[in-house]
Amino acid sequence: MQRRRFLASSLGAAGLAFAPPASLQGAAATESGRQYYELRRYRLRAGKESATTHQFFRDAFLPAVNRLGIRPVGVFSQTVGPRNPVLYVLIPSASLERLARLEAHLRSDVQYLKAGRTFLDAPADSPAFERMESSLMLAFRGQPRLRVPPMTAAHRPRVFELRTYESPSERDHWRKIEMFHSGEFDIFRAAGFWPVFYGDTLIGQRMPQLTYMLAFSSLSERNRLWRAFDTAPAWQKLSHEERFAFEPIVTNVTNLILSPTPYSQI
Repeated sequence: MQRRRFLASSLGAAGLAFAPPASLQGAAATESGRQYYELRRYRLRAGKESATTHQFFRDAFLPAVNRLGIRPVGVFSQTVGPRNPVLYVLIPSASLERLARLEAHLRSDVQYLKAGRTFLDAPADSPAFERMESSLMLAFRGQPRLRVPPMTAAHRPRVFELRTYESPSERDHWRKIEMFHSGEFDIFRAAGFWPVFYGDTLIGQRMPQLTYMLAFSSLSERNRLWRAFDTAPAWQKLSHEERFAFEPIVTNVTNLILSPTPYSQI
């Protein structure tokens, strides 16, 4: 796992700026209302272990973290992407400390331990999952909190797109975040997108990187909205501005299509 500055905000109020000291960042993020996100990726085994994992998240994990005041929590199956089956779990929190102490709290939760026993006590020759990878993100200033799509509350069909942008340097990474705040957010909204979250990765793999999630009612809507975005005059103008086009500021894009599990809160 690679690490960079632990709590970098990446973007100044009017352009690029270096982050304040790490000792001040937690308070700054809390005061501004910016959430932290933990994104977990579980690599599952096909068969009964997958059923055990779903039962664990539905009946043990979600109720336990909700009791700690952490909600809504998203649980998604991977529809399009490498290495199926994979389960993604998105955990938002207004407090970094709450995320850091989450596992300690769960280990002392009797209800959680009882409801999740089959998953937690799975034997070595039949584990509930192969591996779990995790990243920690800080919400962008321009969208400081996770936004649940209206399709979720209405219990309507929905799909999600999880996009990760890797940059060749810290400077280019900060520049890409600046690009979002310089008009890209507005272009997404004008095209009809529903952004769920935007996160600057503080701890994770293949850094520097940022990750964001979009919600759609269907894949056909997703394709239609992206065509509208790509041809929007405002996007053509923004993407050709010299401060964003002087070199490739994004060198790799990972794009996944996810489906919410029936018990997902997002």
